[in-house]
Formats: sequence, C-alpha cells, structure tokens
Amino acid sequence: MTLTGIITILMYALAPFIWLMLAAAVIIVGLHLFAYLRGYQITHHRSVLALLLAGLVGLTAFVWVPWFTHSTLDYVATVVDWVALTGAAIATFMVALIVLHPLSYLISDRRTD
Repeated sequence: MTLTGIITILMYALAPFIWLMLAAAVIIVGLHLFAYLRGYQITHHRSVLALLLAGLVGLTAFVWVPWFTHSTLDYVATVVDWVALTGAAIATFMVALIVLHPLSYLISDRRTD
C-alpha cells in the first residue's frame, strides 16, 4: 500500500471525529491563553501533581485504548501492536500533561495577581 493510500484511509477514518478534535484544540488553546494571560510560563511552573496525574492517565491508556477500539489486550500480540499501544499511551500522557499543567497553575496559590 502506498503512503497516499494510507493517508486516504486515515482521513476517511478520522472524518467523523474532526469536529471533536477541533473542539479539543480550541479548548486547549483557550486554556493555555487564559493561563498565559494570568502569568503562566511552562518553563517556570513546576507541578509534580500534574505530572503524576498525567502519568496515571497515560498508564490507563493501556486498558481503555484496546477497549475503545473494540479489542482486548489478548489481541495485542505482535511487536507492532505493542509499539502502537505504547505510542497511544505516550500520546495520551502528553495530551493530559498539556491540559493538567496550566490547570495546576491556575488552581495553585503561588501565582501573583
């Protein structure tokens, strides 16, 4: 299968979810903009709780990603399957961290108004 064929199939598979991805992107950008306007800087704010919660969400992806795709962990048998599942867990961790890190700043009392 060619690369353009793979991209075509992927676009057809993602088409029903484009509105959801756009809504999530707007919410994340809005959250970061609001936190930035309140003094948030990603390199200066440290939040161990946000990091731990994002790690926990990433680890739970090993359970709910196969369930979401109507599969089970029993069907994750090959190296490619494990790489895909690990990539999904890492992506889930990153998205959770992108959301939880500015939220932890907005909730904390350490900021200056």
